[in-house]
Amino acid sequence: MTSETSRTTVAETGTLAPGRRVRWNKVPEVTVYFWVIKVLCTTVGETAADLLNEKAGLGLTGVSLLMSALLALVLVVQFRTKAYRPGVYWLAVALISVVGTLVSDNLTDNMGVALETTTTVFGIALVVVFAAWYRTERTLSIHHIDTGRREAFYWLAVLFTFALGTSAGDLVAERMDLGYWVSGVLFAAAIAAVAIARFALGLNAVWSFWIAYVLTRPLGASVGDYLSQPTGDGGLGLGTVVTSVLFLAVILGLVVFLSVTRKDVTEEPAVGQAV
Repeated sequence: MTSETSRTTVAETGTLAPGRRVRWNKVPEVTVYFWVIKVLCTTVGETAADLLNEKAGLGLTGVSLLMSALLALVLVVQFRTKAYRPGVYWLAVALISVVGTLVSDNLTDNMGVALETTTTVFGIALVVVFAAWYRTERTLSIHHIDTGRREAFYWLAVLFTFALGTSAGDLVAERMDLGYWVSGVLFAAAIAAVAIARFALGLNAVWSFWIAYVLTRPLGASVGDYLSQPTGDGGLGLGTVVTSVLFLAVILGLVVFLSVTRKDVTEEPAVGQAV
């Protein structure tokens, strides 16, 4: 019976033991494509949540239940794959972006929970997930999401980053009243500061990644709102339908490109060969 081993074990030994096969990383390499699609997904998460809430007639709670069910279905498929598959992975990210937005909106709009409270709660929840993840796996690196348990921690962390980014972004926009365009510039500058801290000052790579990951959520939301909201409210007036379709088309094009070129997949060694 063939058994599995993690890719990290192969890397440490330099060879693949007879009768064993590599268990590949389930998430993409962090390239420029990763960040572009991530921001696009966060934008779609904002505009699609607004669109569904306005047009579907299900109400915020109904839309939340529907999207959560779709997300659960896609995550089942994602967990059952043996390696990173761009289409499945990015569909899960897009859906989790919508669900994370809806979770935050439900708490603030339906239940009247203050943004200060939701931001704090989601921040604590994310820290708890990271603590449990590190305590169990001794790493928070996304380069080794090669077991079911690590993948579960990963997706739970992603969900809370979206929820935290939504609440924190809304809190900043509401308190500072900067407008969509200025808010986008502010969050882009914050991400640039993280990049500088990483490459010029030696900030830890794992923490740099997750901080930037949280910040891309309000950045994408600001872009989405700027494009979709009426001109009288400070937007360009494209509407949620046009904005959502436009960004989904770009995401689809990039995912097809990556599926064909495999530019965000680490080269896989042949079974039995050194790596």
